[in-house]
Amino acid sequence: MRLFFACLFTLFITSLSAQSLPKQLPAHRTTATIKLDGLLDEMDWKDAVPATGFVEWRPNAGKIEDSANRTVVYLLYDNTSVYIGGYCYERTKDSVSRELIGRDQVGVNDFVGVILDTYNDKINAVGFYVTPYGEQFDAKYSNSGDEDGSWNAVWDSEAKIHQDGWSFEMRIPYSALRFVSKDQQTWGLNITRRRNKTGQQYMWNPVDPQKNGFINQEGEWAGIGKIDAPIRLSFSPYLSGYVNHYQPDTKQWRTSINGGMDVKYGISESFTLDMTLIPDFGQVPSDAKVLNLSPFEVKYQENRAFFTEGTELFNKGNLFYSRRIGAEPLRYWDVENMAGNNIKVIENPAKAKLLNATKISGRTKKGLGIGFFNAITKPMFATIEDETSKTQTKIETNPLTNYNIVVVDQTLKNNSSVSFINTNVMRSGHDYDANVSAALFNFNNKKNTYNWNGKVSVSRLLGDAVNNTNGYSHNLGFGKTGGRFNFQLTQELVDDKYNISDMGYFTAINYFDHYFWMGYKWTKPGSWFNQLRINYNLGHSMRFTGNKYQSLFTNVNSNAQLKNLAWVGGFIGYNPEGNDYNEPRKGGDLYFTTSKRWNLEAWYESNSAKKYSFGGDVFAGLYQMEKGRSYFINLYHKYRFNDKFSLSQSINFQPFYNNVGFDGFDGDQVVFALRDRRTTENSISAKYNFNYRSGITIRIRHYWSEVDKSRFYQLNKDGSTSAYTPGSTYNGGDVTFNQFTLFAEYTKQFAPGSFINIVWKNENDNDATMANHQYFKNFNRTISEPHLNNLSVRVLYYLDYLDLKKWRKKKA
Repeated sequence: MRLFFACLFTLFITSLSAQSLPKQLPAHRTTATIKLDGLLDEMDWKDAVPATGFVEWRPNAGKIEDSANRTVVYLLYDNTSVYIGGYCYERTKDSVSRELIGRDQVGVNDFVGVILDTYNDKINAVGFYVTPYGEQFDAKYSNSGDEDGSWNAVWDSEAKIHQDGWSFEMRIPYSALRFVSKDQQTWGLNITRRRNKTGQQYMWNPVDPQKNGFINQEGEWAGIGKIDAPIRLSFSPYLSGYVNHYQPDTKQWRTSINGGMDVKYGISESFTLDMTLIPDFGQVPSDAKVLNLSPFEVKYQENRAFFTEGTELFNKGNLFYSRRIGAEPLRYWDVENMAGNNIKVIENPAKAKLLNATKISGRTKKGLGIGFFNAITKPMFATIEDETSKTQTKIETNPLTNYNIVVVDQTLKNNSSVSFINTNVMRSGHDYDANVSAALFNFNNKKNTYNWNGKVSVSRLLGDAVNNTNGYSHNLGFGKTGGRFNFQLTQELVDDKYNISDMGYFTAINYFDHYFWMGYKWTKPGSWFNQLRINYNLGHSMRFTGNKYQSLFTNVNSNAQLKNLAWVGGFIGYNPEGNDYNEPRKGGDLYFTTSKRWNLEAWYESNSAKKYSFGGDVFAGLYQMEKGRSYFINLYHKYRFNDKFSLSQSINFQPFYNNVGFDGFDGDQVVFALRDRRTTENSISAKYNFNYRSGITIRIRHYWSEVDKSRFYQLNKDGSTSAYTPGSTYNGGDVTFNQFTLFAEYTKQFAPGSFINIVWKNENDNDATMANHQYFKNFNRTISEPHLNNLSVRVLYYLDYLDLKKWRKKKA
């Protein structure tokens, strides 16, 4: 009996140890020619050891997958590529959730993804995903757990749907990967599968949702024989043509033809150079403009591919806002303000022209990441005309400008890292230059359950106009990241000279803030939910210079996924009176005393796997001052007619009654207004995909916002307001702003990495000084106004040096 229990205890301990070790899949080299058709017909697939025994990650973490819905995946490699093939079993064909939606989108699709950590550092990885229709999605992952879906690689995939599931094949060329050339190596590996109709997601190597990160929980692909990193050189030349029409223009039709090239070159096995020469961004969607009443600029989304792909290193420290490059010229408004007084503005380009941009980035086998970014915009000029003499003069609105970023990021043990980043803007001539440097750290304990993080940053503006101004900022944080209960405590300080706006985005300066967050999560399904989270937030802000109180907020929120795969959530928060030093728009010690308010919110989102899905979000802000009331009502729904065609709409309505806010200046007096503001945004999207390589998307948006003022106030030195009658020259009328945009695109991938795009863009911005309270009258007026129409055709062809080399050998 002693021997029996001793053996039983030994087996128990052994099983516990085995569970703590990552799974390992032996690598198998193939010499066969794998035909990518989605069918695993080649015998070499059967020679490889399959990856099986997938474990549920969501919602019931740790549960072994059902045999009837099992996943079987094989990995092969040869001298040029990695091959992944697999079969995803289902009880019936109808259990497969599928939709043709286009590259780099998931939609309602089931998918299988292979996540490769080629340096096996448990910190950085790349993922390649395929859907039942063979559509692709790829992404980069970092130690912060972020998924960079903007990263794109050129690889091949095919898939087939069967009566009992679906199968797939993928070929990932080594040119799409970065790894070390050596005789034997082991890569980090995990394989994930999503079954959307049941809301389940599985991992080959189990991932504990209670632990921080998932790349550090990967398995291994072991015994990879000698493979060599290839020459990674590719060219993507493009040719585009445009036809523009704008009715008020004296020359109604304008045409242009553009050409350029993107180049990607593997400088070494670790580092890659990306360069765009004479770039063309004319086919990106128009900005979703809004009526901005805040003291801060609107931050718009970046849609230019070069500035979104592979930029995770450059985003360290949040110092890089890529929309600064090719943005509004430095002295654009100086020229606009010249209009009148016998001066006519003939031409004043609203954006600086980008000449070229270059990125060099990568990471060594010892975990040292290095990034270098450089972009140059050409000098911009406006043309004005003296209406009396008819003499035209050119005025420089933006000098030749160079934008530069250098990043160094060293990964450490325990999923930790230290980083340094420097951004620099240099302008020719007498305009000022700008420089920002930051050092960052992110440390985790050995068990990856606690985290220390921080950043120290300095800014410097150089030039006579800015008096060589130096600024300082830091933030420090400590938190618990593992287990059910988590918390984060953060301190952030920004002095009154800190300025990163030349290459970054920021809002307020001169503050000393403290923030506390704690949350509790149930990742195991309960009686009525699959997962549940409850969070508490508390924040306090002071002026750094002057040490004066600014604001305090506290709130509780919760969200849950129900058993029917719907999501629900709620929020309640309270803000006591505060002192807003930004709203007066005058700087110094002038402030506005903000109102006490309660904030309430609730939201719901139905199961998106259904043919018809819908959701909504309702918010209410209750203000003590003037009994103000703000609301936000957002409703959206989508209907999939079939796997190819879907239609969706969202509409949100934001009324704000009895709002008190900044209105303007009457001489030296700061004027505030009591106003009602109503905003409606209506968006419609349609998608039709002919197959997994071509499709049409249409997006229509109408935005309308009006401000109806009923009373004016003067801002007093103690932050209060009192009744005020502006002078006769004060421009304080009501405001209405409309924007209508239409974006229609046909895309066809005619070869790997090669596309033809036909785009029609229609845009009209309309503003007025009189409020019109009827939505449809505003819409009709906007539609009847002259529109800017743009029709373009762009052909981009991907050329890989290795394919060209093979072609030359065959020809010889």
